[in-house]
Amino acid sequence: MSPQNRSALITVVVGLVIGALVALAGSQGGATVGGVPVFAIAVAAAFAVQVLVYIPSAIARTERFFDATGSATFILVTVGVVLLSPSPDARSLALAAMVIVWAVRLGSFLFIRIHRSGSDDRFDAIKVNPLSFLRVWIMQGLWVSITAAAAWIAIASGDQRGFDVFAVVGIVVWAVGMLIEVVADAQKTAFKADPANKGRFIRTGLWSRSRHPNYFGEILAWIGVAVVAAPVFEGWQWIGLLSPVFVILLLTRVSGVPLLEKKADERWGGDADYEAYKTATPVLVPMIVRPKAVKAAAR
Repeated sequence: MSPQNRSALITVVVGLVIGALVALAGSQGGATVGGVPVFAIAVAAAFAVQVLVYIPSAIARTERFFDATGSATFILVTVGVVLLSPSPDARSLALAAMVIVWAVRLGSFLFIRIHRSGSDDRFDAIKVNPLSFLRVWIMQGLWVSITAAAAWIAIASGDQRGFDVFAVVGIVVWAVGMLIEVVADAQKTAFKADPANKGRFIRTGLWSRSRHPNYFGEILAWIGVAVVAAPVFEGWQWIGLLSPVFVILLLTRVSGVPLLEKKADERWGGDADYEAYKTATPVLVPMIVRPKAVKAAAR
C-alpha cells in the first residue's frame, strides 16, 4: 500500500472511531428506538449518506455533489431526529429550524458557487484516488455529526424544560451570526461579479471590518445553537458542547482562515494596499469602529 493510501485509510478509521465515540457519549440518557439511541442513529446516518453518495461520485470522479450532500445531510438527519424523538417540544423544534435554515442557506450558496465555476480545484488531485476521495467524504460525515451534535443531542434527550432565557439568547445570537454570514457572502459574491474588481481583494462592507466576517458569523450561529441546547444536557450529553468548539477550531486553525490567508498572501503579499489592509483589519472578530486610514482605503 502506498503512503498516500495508508494515510487515507488511517484517517478514515480514526474518523469513524471518533464518530462512534461521540455517538456513544451523546446517546447517554437520550431517547431510543427499538433499544437503539436516536442520537447514535443520527450519527450513523450522517456517515452512511456520505458513503452512499461517494460511490457514484468516485465512479464518475466528480466532486459536484460533495457540498450539497453535506448540507442535505444536516437537513435530512435533523428531520429524522425530530420524527424519532418522543414529543419534541418548542426548544427541539427551534433547534431543528436553526440547523435546517443554516444548512439550506449554506447548501444553496455552495451549489450556486460550484455551478458557476464548474469544478472545485481542491479535489483535482484527490478524486482520482478512491481511498483519498473516500477520506474527504468520511471527514464530512464527522464534520456534520460533531457540528450538529449539540442540536441533535438536545432534540433526542426527551427532556422538556420549556422556553427560557437560554433559548431566547441563543436564538438571538444565532440570528445575528446568520445575518453577518449571509451579508458577508452576498457582498463578496457581488464584488467578484463586478469585472472592475478582477484581480483585486475585497475590503468594503463587512470585509472592511474583518478579513473573514462570514466565518465569524458562522461561529456565532453555532454558539447560538449550543446555548439553546445546553440547558437539557446531562452527564455525557455535555459532549454536545464540542459543536461550537469544533467549528471554531476548524475555521480558525484548519480549513478556513489559514488556507484563505495563505492563498491571499501568495496572491497579494507585498502589495502596499493589501499589507495596509491586513495590518489594520482584524482576522476574525469585526472591529466596531474603523480607523480613518481603513475608511479611506475602502473608498
